[in-house]
Amino acid sequence: MSKTIKLKKGFDIKLVGKAEKQLGDFKSAKTFALKPTDFIGMQRPKVTVSEGDTVKAGTPILFDKAMETVQYVAPVSGEIVEIKRGDRRKLLEIKILADTNISYEAFDKFSEDALNSLSKEDAVVQMCKGGVWPQIIQRPFGIVANPEDSPKAIFISAFDSHPLAPDYGFLLEGEDKYFQAGLNVLSKLTSGKVHLNVDGNATIPGIFANAKGVELNKFSGPHPAGNIGVQIHHLDPINKGEIVWTVNPYGVVQIGKLFLEGKYDGSKKIAVTGSEAKNAVYANTYMGACVDSLVEGNIKQDHIRVVSGNVLTGERINRDGYVGYYHHQITLLPEGDQYEFLGWMKPTASKLSYHRALGLLSFLNPKKEFVLDTNTNGEERAFVQTGVFEDVTPMDILPVYLLKAIMAEDFDEMEELGIYEIVEEDLALCEFVDVSKHPVQEIVRKGIDLIQYS
Repeated sequence: MSKTIKLKKGFDIKLVGKAEKQLGDFKSAKTFALKPTDFIGMQRPKVTVSEGDTVKAGTPILFDKAMETVQYVAPVSGEIVEIKRGDRRKLLEIKILADTNISYEAFDKFSEDALNSLSKEDAVVQMCKGGVWPQIIQRPFGIVANPEDSPKAIFISAFDSHPLAPDYGFLLEGEDKYFQAGLNVLSKLTSGKVHLNVDGNATIPGIFANAKGVELNKFSGPHPAGNIGVQIHHLDPINKGEIVWTVNPYGVVQIGKLFLEGKYDGSKKIAVTGSEAKNAVYANTYMGACVDSLVEGNIKQDHIRVVSGNVLTGERINRDGYVGYYHHQITLLPEGDQYEFLGWMKPTASKLSYHRALGLLSFLNPKKEFVLDTNTNGEERAFVQTGVFEDVTPMDILPVYLLKAIMAEDFDEMEELGIYEIVEEDLALCEFVDVSKHPVQEIVRKGIDLIQYS
């Protein structure tokens, strides 16, 4: 039965630079990269290509020795120009110089009617071989799902409430047929429900409103209302020993295209956002695109930081870096490496803060959009309990005590306090409002790793 859930806890970070719903005129990226670091939990990556090899879109170029059936494939066709490694030969990137015209590996095609009689086993084989399986993320732990598992349910969040997040309705415009096909395939993978969760505060795009075979749930409230972990918590919480799978709407479309067209389609729209972007718009490109063509000539000043993803959970990259596998936006921010006299002690209404203290008057204008830099305005200090963590976490957990249990490596306390229900993004707001400047997301991942590998 569909549910409508209204959340009160949380906080919307309103920033200048949201992408307009139009496509910008950008040069096509020349190189693309697959980054093993994007896949949390990948234990022993094995490269199956060499520098100088030519590949097609959908050619396997990487797999994890711990789960060899799942193939990680090239997003475009072209030449493997670099296999980049770091310390201790850690694999960082596999770079591809793209062809002007993309060619594709051929996979099995299915008609829309044939999907109805598709078996789970055949669906899993096609998805693993065709490179779309990494779109399925397992909870707990936030890792690529194991094809041999059976989840109790599958969850899809059809909206993103992070700062400057792209609009999924615009990202997936015209992809209705493939989205429905992807849902039909996903329904074969679980004996439970497929939950499609939409924004209760906005008009539901047709691609989601017309979806069949799903339970359509509405969530409203401030961020993190769009986080899949928060939605799972309110719909069907994860207990010890249980598994659910999550998929991004783009991943659903990609699955649908694999089955209907018999090809791995890595094309996608990327939102170029942030206060330092001259043109905050969308760009047509492919997964793992180099951002140089999106940044060059499109910045208001030279001293900026480029983030793949959003400002809360994204990854800092170079101006010639590559968009993360699961990211649908880049954010251009002013670099905050300069000392400011009096800092937070100076009364002002131009700085955004959750705390109504120290002369910060931003709360008087809740609709104002702010230009924020990357300065943390302080260093890590003693863990001060202010009660704000609970105010921005719309889940029945105690985040402060959970974080302290992780830092103390108390396994029993971690389990009792809800470590199985969260990943980093679920407590990212805690890091933003933390007066003690703790790396909350790093602490959460440490706790997850301790539980997973103990």
